[in-house]
Amino acid sequence: MTVSSPIDPRARYARWVAPLCWTAVALEGFDLVVLGVVLPALLKVPSWGLDPNSASLISVVGLLGVAAGALAIGPVSDLFGRRGTMLLTVTSFSVFTLLCAVVDDPWWFGLLRFLAGLGLGGVLPTALALITEYARVGRGGSSTTVLMTGYHVGAVLTALLGILVVERYGWQWMFVIGAAPAVILVPLMVKFLPESAEFLKVRGTPAARKAKAAQEPRERNPIAILFRRGYGRATIAFWVTSFMGLLLVYGLNTWLPQIMREAGYELGAALALLLVLNVGAVIGLLIGGRVADRLGYRRSTIVWFTAAAVFLALLSIKLPGFSVYVGVLLAGIFTFSAQVLVYVYVARVYPASARGTALGAASGIGRFGAISGPLVTGFLLTAGIAYPWGFYLFAVVAAIGAVAIAVVNRDPAPDAPLEVVAKETPAARAE
Repeated sequence: MTVSSPIDPRARYARWVAPLCWTAVALEGFDLVVLGVVLPALLKVPSWGLDPNSASLISVVGLLGVAAGALAIGPVSDLFGRRGTMLLTVTSFSVFTLLCAVVDDPWWFGLLRFLAGLGLGGVLPTALALITEYARVGRGGSSTTVLMTGYHVGAVLTALLGILVVERYGWQWMFVIGAAPAVILVPLMVKFLPESAEFLKVRGTPAARKAKAAQEPRERNPIAILFRRGYGRATIAFWVTSFMGLLLVYGLNTWLPQIMREAGYELGAALALLLVLNVGAVIGLLIGGRVADRLGYRRSTIVWFTAAAVFLALLSIKLPGFSVYVGVLLAGIFTFSAQVLVYVYVARVYPASARGTALGAASGIGRFGAISGPLVTGFLLTAGIAYPWGFYLFAVVAAIGAVAIAVVNRDPAPDAPLEVVAKETPAARAE
């Protein structure tokens, strides 16, 4: 006898998935920039006694929290559901972010940044899984890349708010502003965010779960699935690529202006190039998802990392006049969206029972690349060789990302767009 899967009564609110997840991902964009926005003010607090080294330690501790959260939350979402996990991560991140505004000690501040990172690290993989499982047929890639524009919009808005808020009202208000969206976002999620229909299908009714556990007890462990049934090689390849992709994102965002200063550009031009880089990132996200939906996720990701390697290497040459802005724009288009295409590809390789775990692991391992990027580039700057060797390093990192994706075995990850995308959408299942 066939046992039907449970149905979430909120399934009629499927249209809410994209805006709610987009807003949650924008909070991670907030976190990308907020510490850099408030650090100049924190360094001036006499009782804290911070210097650049101790401030960097706080930054690293926060990123370690994000990495740990991403690694831990993936299995939670696969075992207990996307909806509850998203509510947990957004609520915990917002609470600990708010507490950052009231502490008066750098050690407590660092601890709260770590705890906020635990929740924040789970936001992205859970949102990616939900978006994947509610994407329209043939729109999985573009749905994911549009989701990731929230990351950059959040970063830009935080930088602008920093200009208006920090000197006038104090650095504490940046963390109040960062936590405030939860007052509206969490109640909206409680009412309108549906559970993943694919997760409910895999979980089944209690009787179905019991029967499945008796037949396949090992399949209940989503971590084990990452290394079984032919997924092992793909898992390692995705981890390598994600490490390289986030090394590029954080290394460039942190040090591009200083590298361009070493190349002889004026400070204003160097800062403008950072803005152009992030404009390119948004353009790349809007283009990359559509290309992936048409050409296939494996092929598109390889092309994107290869193009990033080419344009990053090109920046090692001092380009004349306006051409340097074109070069940085092209580097931004391919470099930042290449990492997002990794997430798109991961979401389509693994079954729903391990999708959150796979995305969380790729994101979590990638965070160690996020830590390494600024550190390695900072070492090159200290040694006085960041230009042109920094761009050579970035080009090699992008090339390694392309090679790692090429290593992903085509079975279970074919070159063409996966048919499973169509089969797993709620609309297709309703037919």
